[in-house]
Amino acid sequence: MTLTAGHRPSSSTPTPTPTPTPTTGGLVDVLQEGLVAPICLTWELTYGCNLACVHCLSSSGRRDPRELDTAQCTALIDEFAAMGVFYLNVGGGEPTIRPDFWRIVDHALDRGVGMKFSTNGSRIDATRARWIVARPYLDVQVSLDGATAAVNDAVRGQGSYATAIRALENLAEAGARDVKISVVCTRDNIGQLDDFALIAQRYSAMLRLTRLRPSGRGATSWHALHPRPEQQRELYDWLLRAGDRVLTGDSFFHLSGFGQPLPGLNLCGAGRVVCLVDPVGDVYACPFAIHEHFLAGNVVAAGFAAIWRDSPTFTALRVADGGTCTACPSFSTCRGGCRAAKFFTGLPEDGPDPECVRADRTPTGAGAVPVAIGPRPVPDKDHSRGSARACADHPLAGWTPPTAGFEVAFPGAAATTTGGASRR
Repeated sequence: MTLTAGHRPSSSTPTPTPTPTPTTGGLVDVLQEGLVAPICLTWELTYGCNLACVHCLSSSGRRDPRELDTAQCTALIDEFAAMGVFYLNVGGGEPTIRPDFWRIVDHALDRGVGMKFSTNGSRIDATRARWIVARPYLDVQVSLDGATAAVNDAVRGQGSYATAIRALENLAEAGARDVKISVVCTRDNIGQLDDFALIAQRYSAMLRLTRLRPSGRGATSWHALHPRPEQQRELYDWLLRAGDRVLTGDSFFHLSGFGQPLPGLNLCGAGRVVCLVDPVGDVYACPFAIHEHFLAGNVVAAGFAAIWRDSPTFTALRVADGGTCTACPSFSTCRGGCRAAKFFTGLPEDGPDPECVRADRTPTGAGAVPVAIGPRPVPDKDHSRGSARACADHPLAGWTPPTAGFEVAFPGAAATTTGGASRR
């Protein structure tokens, strides 16, 4: 059984999808069998980034020379529109370092495909903020992983807090409302949840919390950063109090084992209602599962629609959730947790989540479900800066511009105009 996500005419204003209530034997069971098109498709436009966050899920830093060019990107958007893809969640890397990024944004909006892009804020000056506000159904999400510079910059890099706050100020002054502030929850910032809410209120923004996953560079930092058990409970209680005033993107359905389900689908949507297209066109089951184990195909070779419809990887993910967790009374709301978190910690995908909150079910706790903890898979993609080539520390290293005459600029660096004699 399948459902269509529907296709919006390009001239109409998109209607937001209502948040379903978790059910057993109802909508959740239908969604796990997959949709004709993903409701929300994450698209990483580049691995290039001017930061080096310690938990980056894509290990971004340097651009890949095989990155899809402008024509390939716009053609892919046309395919998304024809399929009825409702929404693109664009990231990277830092997507705004692509000189053609804003052209790609306009093409998506012209084709009736809504877009939210995630940014560290380094390219959102006052002029660009006004440009963003002038475009209907373009949403922006600014990353901030600490309510203070000390906490944020320890994860995202020196000066990144000030950069993000400056972007939020520019957007607020331009009249933006409901800009998203994206926070990856760690053991160092769980105690700052109320402070994050105040920051969001100050800038007429909306807070979005997401879970730290052990993928990308997060595979190395996860054990030091993921919230402790008592902090998981603190986060759960805080989310219940916040209700729909805080977004989570269904990141925390594993916490529903505490009792009352959190708002949302409470379902692993990997390959069912969401997926990821990476900068070279590889398609993965979800943004947190960038590994050949979850690779479904490449859009250059096969086109996106055929991959979404026919990939054996996605077909396997669309079978009913099962395994050792099905007997648990919390299974109907947590569904065994996050596949990516289990995979990258060496746990079986049909077993409990590594952060399962039921003490009688956790893989290593008393009375635990008997599971085999295997070796932790090593992330097979790494675009971090710092290779042997001196030029590779620049996020554009290894990438040849498709055309001349565009401007490249980074915070704290002089701008250059390719194809011309001037430098300023």
